[in-house]
Amino acid sequence: MHVATADSTLESSKEAAGQLWEQLSDRLGNPPDWIVISPSVRYDIPQVQQTLSNLGAKRFHGSTSCLGAMTERGVVNTEGRGVAAFGIADPDGDYGVGEASLDTTTSPEAAACQALDTALNDAGRPGEVPSLIWISAPPGCEERVINGLETSLGAGVPIVGGSSADNDVSGQWAQLTQAGVYLNAVIVSVLFPSTELHFAFHSGYEPTEIKGRVTRADGRILYEIDGQPAAEVYNDWTGGVLQDAFTTGEQNVLPLTTLHPLGRVVGSVGGTAYHQLSHPDHITPEQGLSLFSNVNVGDELWLMKGTRDSLVERAGRVARAAMRTGNIEPGDVAGGLVIYCAGCMLTVQNQMDSVVGHLNDALEKRPFLGSFTFGEQGCFIGGENRHGNLMISVLLLGNAPA
Repeated sequence: MHVATADSTLESSKEAAGQLWEQLSDRLGNPPDWIVISPSVRYDIPQVQQTLSNLGAKRFHGSTSCLGAMTERGVVNTEGRGVAAFGIADPDGDYGVGEASLDTTTSPEAAACQALDTALNDAGRPGEVPSLIWISAPPGCEERVINGLETSLGAGVPIVGGSSADNDVSGQWAQLTQAGVYLNAVIVSVLFPSTELHFAFHSGYEPTEIKGRVTRADGRILYEIDGQPAAEVYNDWTGGVLQDAFTTGEQNVLPLTTLHPLGRVVGSVGGTAYHQLSHPDHITPEQGLSLFSNVNVGDELWLMKGTRDSLVERAGRVARAAMRTGNIEPGDVAGGLVIYCAGCMLTVQNQMDSVVGHLNDALEKRPFLGSFTFGEQGCFIGGENRHGNLMISVLLLGNAPA
């Protein structure tokens, strides 16, 4: 197992993709067997895809990332332009990539299963159960994608990945593979590596003592908490973070709520609960809240709290947690993939060099690719695959045979 990363901020999409391929091939010593690529939307994504294909990339999984990306060398972002990639050379492992477009006739569950079948065939392992699934999808359907995959494979396979993003939440995100470029597709990679995998899924937030029960909701619209309009309850809980929005009539409250998400208990370890987070982004006309993840009537919601310092430090802590799950040290790690919420990144944008520093401290500068996503998918320590917001997923690949 050999792992390397590459990055570019060149203005030309063709030249940037060419630079990625050259760096990966040189650093790996061989053409990569599997590539994860995270370009910002300031690149011509079809040109990036075509260039990689023309250069010989046979298997890649791409999803746009907010403003750029990060690697062990630093943040890859020049005026909102940047692209980075993570490549694996693993002749004793098998990898496959599949895709399926989402349209009016294809449900997210069906698309996920279709992409999974394509990926398994691409890996030469049809009908088998992979060690892990890496996913990308546009914001809005992530829970249904996970449900579809678990229906096909069962709940025992860890699912990790991140939702496609753009630079300003205007819907310009895209997905790309060796088969083409998509604006609204589910991308699935199946991993059958020759070494062990280790992963962790956390947030940089802690629960407060404030909680309430969802009494009215529809998908990602939270109408009522404890029988009262959700936005009004949330404003009271947070000491008035929405008050100016109420006064001005502003509906977009995404920047105001980043340090105050809503959390649901998923499980606990040693008596300490772990939470799945939802990020409020708009006030609805009924004084409800729209979110970046689904909620259900009866859910107990906790007001969570975070600080900029906790968001800066947390990625390194999650990397250490992933190593603890396998009782390994940095010397046992070949490299890693990091999913870091774009909302968190934007909140601590001027401190992102410190985020990279904490990851490098934890991993002792092993190669990693970090993507900035509009939704995070991961597997909690109890084995629960979930979609959340304002969270961090870390996947580490070992360097010793499994």
